[in-house]
Amino acid sequence: MTSPNPAAAKPGLAQRFSGERIVLALAAPVLAVVLSVAICSVLLATSGKNPFDAWNVMITFATKADGQVNILNRSTTYYLAAAAAAFGFRMNLFNIGVEGQYKVAALFAAFVGAKVDLPAVIQIPLLLVTAMLVGGLYASIAGLLKVYRGVSEVISTIMLNSIAVAIIGLLLVPGVFAPKTSGTTNSIQTERISQSSHFFAFETNGGTLWGFIFVAALVGVLFQVTLTRTRFGFDLRATGRSESAATASGVNVKKMVIISMVVSGAIAGLIGLPELLQNSYYFGQSFQPGLGFLGISIALLGRNSPIGMAFAALLFAFLDASGSQLPLKGGFPFEIVDVMKGTIVICVVVAYELVRRYGLKRQQQKVGAELAAQAAANSEKKEVSA
Repeated sequence: MTSPNPAAAKPGLAQRFSGERIVLALAAPVLAVVLSVAICSVLLATSGKNPFDAWNVMITFATKADGQVNILNRSTTYYLAAAAAAFGFRMNLFNIGVEGQYKVAALFAAFVGAKVDLPAVIQIPLLLVTAMLVGGLYASIAGLLKVYRGVSEVISTIMLNSIAVAIIGLLLVPGVFAPKTSGTTNSIQTERISQSSHFFAFETNGGTLWGFIFVAALVGVLFQVTLTRTRFGFDLRATGRSESAATASGVNVKKMVIISMVVSGAIAGLIGLPELLQNSYYFGQSFQPGLGFLGISIALLGRNSPIGMAFAALLFAFLDASGSQLPLKGGFPFEIVDVMKGTIVICVVVAYELVRRYGLKRQQQKVGAELAAQAAANSEKKEVSA
């Protein structure tokens, strides 16, 4: 007599387990957002403001065409920042230097865009390659220090952020990367990039939608394909989980560390290009600060997954774009948006830990149930044989 298979006895078992994993994967970010909204609502209420009015202002703005275009444009930049941080995270490398990498890359791209004027089909790829090369080379410094000197990438990338500020201050001066000016001015910036450097865009009822959103989508696709469908991606994930196991299987860990940092930096080089090629058309002293650290938060919320990061980027873009309306409509403090983003990051850590513990408990329960079913089947088999 053939012993019964516990899984076969329950035809929908595998499907239920798969569905449960999906629910658990979604539970953490959803719980983080809910907790953040609740905390910010309490803060608004204690300050004498009606939280429901604030949410109404933000949601109303997001339902308008101009608000939607604004959110999509912001999310394009945010997604690239998240992808740069997430690529390092998947290798278990903490590239905290995305902030400095994209700024240095944008500076060089702006300089090349102002000095070179080729047909657009050549000019735009040239600027993309320039930004990615500069970002990748700058990030490689941290990779080389980690491999050959054992310097933590966290320490080196933080220090490289400060060095990037010094590099920009050294180069962004009249007569070097900035044009010579007559008289004095407190605003120093590069020359405007050539017309052929302008990236294509779409004119909509809500304003200009940046065409760079397709580049961000392509980065997401390549990110997923590289990690899940290539040998390099397998080696990268294996090295991130266990360097000793990866080495035993023939993976050159030092090479993987350097390549991963270079790729992360190359993606970071693209972060400033949507603003440079589609909006400001020059690099100045106040060029989009803080995107590198924001990308880390978005990557964390999106669990380093291309799809998850897309939703996280849209959420943060929604908070920033709609939050700008709060002081204008109702006198709400704009700082509540920063508080919300901060609480989301904190709540993400808490929510992921809660969900992880629950998932582990559920897994133990399922294993126990399967073992009990197997023991019962073996006992029944013995009774039949007797």
